Amino acid sequence: MPEQTLKAAQEAMDRAIAAVGREFATVRTGKASPAILDSVKVEAYGSLVELKQVANVGAPEPQMLLVQPYDPNIAGVIANAIQNSDLGLNPSADGGVVRVPIPPLTEERRLDFVKVLHRMAEEGKVSLRHARHEARDTLHAQQKDGAISEDEARRAEDRVQEITDGHSKRIDEMLARKEAEVMEV
Repeated sequence: MPEQTLKAAQEAMDRAIAAVGREFATVRTGKASPAILDSVKVEAYGSLVELKQVANVGAPEPQMLLVQPYDPNIAGVIANAIQNSDLGLNPSADGGVVRVPIPPLTEERRLDFVKVLHRMAEEGKVSLRHARHEARDTLHAQQKDGAISEDEARRAEDRVQEITDGHSKRIDEMLARKEAEVMEV
């Protein structure tokens, strides 16, 4: 039974790592990356949908994103959605496509992004701690019910802590890489 608990904790922590990676991808680095626009929602066909559901996003140049709507008639709507997002971008609709120049980041803006990255990393670590706490509670319940011995519970708890520490270290490494990428001029 401790194996199932450890496996569940491992999977929850892996999901937390993946979520942090997705969050980090949305932070602008000064280079054009299609993931920057992942958070943009577009009012299309009577509902609010994600940009990637109505258009292809590519990066033909290091400082330019090109958004190609599946329906060229909504290029203006897409440009407005990008303009109104909190990304600080100035798109231009150009004959059925939307060009999004990526301006160079100022030092102040880079530092703001680093703070955002640290907050995202901390949220990921909170998820790790939550998964660890649930695993420990499950192990204590199993011990109390007599399903596992005190020694087994202690060994499993130590293993949960090792898993948590490993995942926490991975988040720190991801943060360091992304922070270096954001601060790169």
